[in-house]
Parts: sequence; C-alpha cells; structure tokens
Amino acid sequence: MINRFAVMGNPISHSLSPLIHQRFAEQTGIELSYEKLLVPEAFFEAQVLDFFTQGGKGLNITLPFKQRAFAMARVHTPRALQAKAVNTLWISEDQLHADNTDGIGLIRDLGHYLNLAEKQVLLLGAGGAARGIIGPLLDAGIGKLIIANRTEEKAHLLRADFAQILCSPLSELKNDFDLIINATSASLMEEDMGIPYSLLKPTTLCYDLAYNRQHPTAFVKWAKEQGVVGVDGLGMLVEQAAEAFFIWNGIMPDVPAVLRELRQT
Repeated sequence: MINRFAVMGNPISHSLSPLIHQRFAEQTGIELSYEKLLVPEAFFEAQVLDFFTQGGKGLNITLPFKQRAFAMARVHTPRALQAKAVNTLWISEDQLHADNTDGIGLIRDLGHYLNLAEKQVLLLGAGGAARGIIGPLLDAGIGKLIIANRTEEKAHLLRADFAQILCSPLSELKNDFDLIINATSASLMEEDMGIPYSLLKPTTLCYDLAYNRQHPTAFVKWAKEQGVVGVDGLGMLVEQAAEAFFIWNGIMPDVPAVLRELRQT
C-alpha cells in the first residue's frame, strides 16, 4: 500500500506542498500520495483523527490550525514545545507526534540572503506562523526582535513564552530594521499592511512567509516599490517540507533542485 500524506488548511487551494513532496518522492524512489485538504474550521480535530484512523502516515498543517494541532498532539519535539504551534504530524507507537519545521526552513532559506548575527528584526504577526520562527531566529543570534501585530494583546501573549522579544504597534516604531518578516495573512488577502517607509534602510530585506508563483505577494511588491529587496516564502516552503519529508521517511531530499523547478515554472 502506498503511504498517504496530506496538508490541511483553510484556505488551501494555493498550496504547492503536493507538488513538492511528489518531487521529493521521485528523487528518493519512495512511493507515496500527497493531497491538499480544505478543512472547515469547526471540523479540524475530527478530520485529523479521521485521516490517521484511515491509515494516513503524515500531515502538514497550515493556517489557521497550527496551534490547534499542537494542542491535539501527545508527543512534542523540543521545537514544537518551544513554538506551541506545529506544522507536522505523524503517528508513532499509537500516539500523535508533532514537530514544527517552519523555523529551520526559514533559517536555511534566509542564509542565502544575509547573516542573521546581531541583526535588528521586525516580525509582523503573532499567530501560529510567527510562533514557529521566533525561537529559531533568537537561536540564530539576532540582535533584537520586535513583534508588531494588529491586536496588541496577542503580541504580548507571546512574551510569556519568549521573554527576549519586544512588542510595539507599527505606528510607534522609530528605528529602521535589517530584516522585516511578514507572518500575517495579509499577502494571501492582497491587503495593504500600512508599513511606514521609515522602518526601511537601503539594505533592509523584506521576507514574506507567504508565496505566489503567478505574481509577487503584496508585501514583496511593496518592498520592491520602496527600492529594497523583497523575497517570498517559496524557499522556506521547500526547506520546511524537506525537513518534514525527512521526519516521515528518513531521507533528506535535494532542496535546490525542487526550488529551481518551482522558480522556473
């Protein structure tokens, strides 16, 4: 029987995960199926349990379910415990295991663009996507991490888990940043984020966790209009998928080959 994998989220139609994992499978000679599943928010837990009851081998979880997936799991990796949000699930010894591969995926991809040591970083958003990358960013030796979120209360809740971070409304920020990361859903919704130009300097890198193969995301487009480098999250997507593939199958696939294909098509 071919092992079955999937990604669950809402929305999910844009997901490239099935294509990425199929390419990984072709590289490594592993037979598998991988699908994308649109999950109504009220039925997430039930659909996760149903997937594994029917013999599913592994799930990736995307917005808005990463914190709910963490709550469901019985065994957590250190990365999952740090984030309290997860994107990778599997069953082992009849227990639901969870990990978060977002952070390592981001750090690996950012390494192509800048050295994170002592950098001043602004993170937009305070949801599950943000939770998965805060710990790895701090571990990478950045100088300062400030969280800006539309709902300030949600941003301050993160400080209970990450005491090193600072929180501030966008309108009150005065200094510029080396790196600005968008971890909100604004790019998926094509929304204007209202980021002050004063937060940029000529060398600022703007990194969007979202991606769009048809055209630049709203955040990347804004960055380029301001004359700075804007990068979408496609590289992070492939890197975090490779880590999940390794967890499930015990083989690390060739990330650059898949990323080149996705960038070219």
